[in-house]
Amino acid sequence: MKMLKILLVIFSILGCFSWPSMQSDSEIYIVQVESPESRIGIQSSRTDLESWYSSFLPKTIATTGSNEDQPRLIYSYHNVMKGFAARLSVEHVKEMQKKPGFISARPQRILFLHTTHSPSFLGLQQNMGLWRDSNYGKGVIVGVLDTGIYPDHPSFSDKGMPPPPAKWKGKCESNFTTKCNNKLIGARTFGQASETPLDDNGHGTHTASTIAGRFVDGANVNGNANGTAVGIAPLAHLAIYKVCDSFGCSDSDILAAMDAAIDDGVDILSLSLGGGSKAFYNDPIALGAYSATQRGILVSCSGANNGPYDSTLSNEAPWIMTVGASTIDRKLKATVKLGNRKEFEGESAFHPKGHNSAFFPLFDPALNATDFDSPYCGTGTLNDPDIKGKIVLCMAGGGYSRIEKGQAVKDAGGVGMIIYSSPDDGFTKFADAHVLPALYITYKDGIEILDYMNTTSKPIARLAFQGTIIGDKDAPVVAAFSSRGPSSASPGILKPDIIGPGVNILAAWPPSPDNKPTIKPNFFLASGTSMSCPHLSGVAALLKSAHPTWSPAVIKSAIMTTANIVNLANDPILDERLLPANIFAVGAGHVNPSKANDPGLVYDTRFKDYLPYLCGLNYTNRQVGNLLQRRVDCKQVKSIPEAQLNYPSFSITLGANSQIYTRTVTNTGDAKSSYNVEIGSPPGVSVIVKPSTLKFSKLNQKFKYQVTFSKRANSSNSGIVQGFLKWTSNKYSVRSPIAVVLDTTIGF
Repeated sequence: MKMLKILLVIFSILGCFSWPSMQSDSEIYIVQVESPESRIGIQSSRTDLESWYSSFLPKTIATTGSNEDQPRLIYSYHNVMKGFAARLSVEHVKEMQKKPGFISARPQRILFLHTTHSPSFLGLQQNMGLWRDSNYGKGVIVGVLDTGIYPDHPSFSDKGMPPPPAKWKGKCESNFTTKCNNKLIGARTFGQASETPLDDNGHGTHTASTIAGRFVDGANVNGNANGTAVGIAPLAHLAIYKVCDSFGCSDSDILAAMDAAIDDGVDILSLSLGGGSKAFYNDPIALGAYSATQRGILVSCSGANNGPYDSTLSNEAPWIMTVGASTIDRKLKATVKLGNRKEFEGESAFHPKGHNSAFFPLFDPALNATDFDSPYCGTGTLNDPDIKGKIVLCMAGGGYSRIEKGQAVKDAGGVGMIIYSSPDDGFTKFADAHVLPALYITYKDGIEILDYMNTTSKPIARLAFQGTIIGDKDAPVVAAFSSRGPSSASPGILKPDIIGPGVNILAAWPPSPDNKPTIKPNFFLASGTSMSCPHLSGVAALLKSAHPTWSPAVIKSAIMTTANIVNLANDPILDERLLPANIFAVGAGHVNPSKANDPGLVYDTRFKDYLPYLCGLNYTNRQVGNLLQRRVDCKQVKSIPEAQLNYPSFSITLGANSQIYTRTVTNTGDAKSSYNVEIGSPPGVSVIVKPSTLKFSKLNQKFKYQVTFSKRANSSNSGIVQGFLKWTSNKYSVRSPIAVVLDTTIGF
C-alpha cells in the first residue's frame, strides 16, 4: 500500500503517464492521420471520415490472443484532430505505420484533476452590475469536463430557468434522461470504465456548481462558512462530460469529449485537469482547445497545483485561459494554545459542538517512529499506544489526505490533531471538515511547537474553534500550490493569464457514500486551481451573455486588462510568503468581473495569427499541421516571434539588442475617446511606445501601436524584472503586464 502511494505521488508530480493494459499486450493508442484531400473534401461526411480511419486498422491478426487483443476503434475524432483512438498492440502499430497517410501513434496518457462567499468577494451582487447586465449568464452553455455530476443537488435546480438555446444539440445519456432539466441540459460519459455521468468523486459536482449553481440558502460545512451558496453564472446552462474516474482522466476520453462538446454547441469549456507541460502539437488539451477556439468557444483551464516552483504550469497555450489560484477574505479560524501560553492561528472546518477545550498532552509521531509514514500520520502507521488521549502533531503531505490523517489519529486513540505545512507552503492554510478536533497551521508555527515539545517535560496544548471570520485585508493572496510561470511550452506568452479564488471554496458535493439519509444538501470545502478555474469559467459565461459577439480572445483580454493588482488593503498582491507576488505567479492579476464587463479597449487575437506564431516556435510543418488539421509549409509563412502575438501581456527575453513588437487594440468603450500611455518600465529596461496617444472616433475602431524594449546601460546582467503598460482615458484604464528575462548571452 505504501509503495502504491509513493508511486501515485511520483505520477502526480510527473503530471501524466502512459496507461498500459495489465491484462493483455494491447492498449489504447491515439492515432493521428492525414486528411485524404483526394478522397475526402472539406464537406465530407462523417461516414467517409470513419471509413478512412477504419482503413488504418490491421485486417489480419495472429490467431493467438483473446478478443481483448483485437484492434478496436474506440473514438473517431472529427473536430479536435484528424485521427482516432483504438485498442492496439505494438505489432498493430508497426503494421499501421506502413500505410500512406499515417502520422503518429502514441499510448494514451492519464491526466489528473488539478461557493457561499466568493461571488461576493468578486463584487457580484444581486440585481446590480454584471449580474444584472448579463442576466446572471442567461442563455450561455458551459461544458464541464470532469468527474461527472450529482444531479439531485438543489444547486442544479431549473426553477425559473428558460430552456436551452435552439443551437443546443447535446443529450443526456444513461439513467440521466430523467435527471436533466433546463439547468443540467447535457450529461455524457466518456470514461471507458464508467457507464453513467453520476459523480462518484465530488470534484465535478463542486466545479459545476461553482460555475453555475443556483441560489441555495443555508449552505455550510459543519456550521462553518454559512450563507447562501451560488455559482458565478447562476442562470447559465450546464453540459457535463464525464472524462475522469478514480484512476484519472485519459487523454483519449478528453479529446472525445471536447470533440462532442464542439458539436453540441457549448459556449464555454471548463477543464479543471491537466498534465505536465508539453509542446502544443503533442498536448491533447491544447489540440482540442485550438479547434474549440476556432469555433468561438472559450476554453478555461486550471494552471496546475505544482507551485510555488517556477515553470510548473499546465495548459499554457495562448488560445487557453490559464488560471492560477488565490485566497478569499474569509477564514475559518482555529487556534492552538500551548502550556507556555503561546498561541498559534490556523484554519479548520471542524464542528466544535461538544468539543472539550481542555489542555491535553502533545504527541510527536516522528519520535521513535517504526514506520516511514508515521510523521505524516499515515493510515495504519500510528501504532504507539502512547497516542491515546493526546493531541498529535502531523506533517502535511506524504501521500495522505488531511482527512485521512485525522482518521488515523482518531483510530489510534488521539483526541486532536495539528497538521503543519511544508516549508514552501508559507502561509497557505486549508480548512477541512475533520473527524476529530484538528487544525492546519504553518510550517514555522509547527517547528515552534516542536521546539516547545522538545524542551518541555510534559508539553500540553488545547484547541479552540472560532469559526467564520470575514475581512482578511491581505486577500487575495496567491496560494502556495498555484503553479508558476514562465511557460515552458512558450516562454514568450505570459502565463498564468489570471488568478481567482481557489482556497477553501465551498460548493456542492454528492452525499456521503454510506447513503445515510440527510435533510440538508451536501457542501464541501475544496482547494486547488481546480476551484479557481470554474470561477473564471463562470465570469467568462457572464461576459458572453452580456456581449454575445465577443470572441474568446476578447473575453480573455477584457478579464486580463481590468484585473486587480492590489489586495483589499490596497497593497500589491502577496504570495504565500506574504511578500509581493511576482508576475509569473499572478499573470495579469486577480479577476475583477465588473470591470471586465466594460474594459474600454481589447486585444483581439486574430485566429489566423496562430499560424505564423506556431511556425515561429520552430515546429516542423507536420507538427503545425497536426494542430491546424491541414498541410502547412512554414517556409511560405512569415513567422513571428512569440511576443509579437496580439496578446494582452508581454513576456520577453532581452539581451543586448533592442526588440520591437506591435499590438492592436479595438475600441469597445466610448465611441469618441482619447487614451494616453502610462509606462511602468521594468527596472533596467527602457520601454518606448509610439504613438503615445490613441484617439478613437467610433466603436470597434482599431489602432496599432509599437513598443520598443531596450536594456539600459546600468541594468543588471540577469534576472527577472517586471513592469506594465497602461492606456488611460477619462473613464478607462487598460493595463498590460510586462515580464522581462534579462539574458546577457543574447545579442552578441
